[in-house]
Amino acid sequence: MKMKYFTHEEFDSPDIQGSGQLMDEKILSMIDKARDMFAKPIKVNSGYRTEKHNTKIGGVKNSSHLTGLAIDISCNNSLDRFQLIMILMAVGFNRIGIASSFIHIDIDLSKSANVMWTY
Repeated sequence: MKMKYFTHEEFDSPDIQGSGQLMDEKILSMIDKARDMFAKPIKVNSGYRTEKHNTKIGGVKNSSHLTGLAIDISCNNSLDRFQLIMILMAVGFNRIGIASSFIHIDIDLSKSANVMWTY
């Protein structure tokens, strides 16, 4: 899948070059559309994760990052956070985690839909 605003490498697990290719195409299409609507750069903090990397950073055992269904994006101010959440919901994200420095989004159908949580 060709993205307009991102490269697959931005979604790599730090321990395996090229692992961003394991990301689900639907989530990549959705984040690319969100970036177009946001009209500002979006920094990917975490995309695909190997089990080793997920354990190293304290990720949960059933993390959606392990299957390429989740992305954490950098966001550290309330205006961008508000705009991004509105845009992310508009493009179809319905599982959103909010922290002071990032936003987690995933499309994992094995987990509850229409939820928003804080870290």
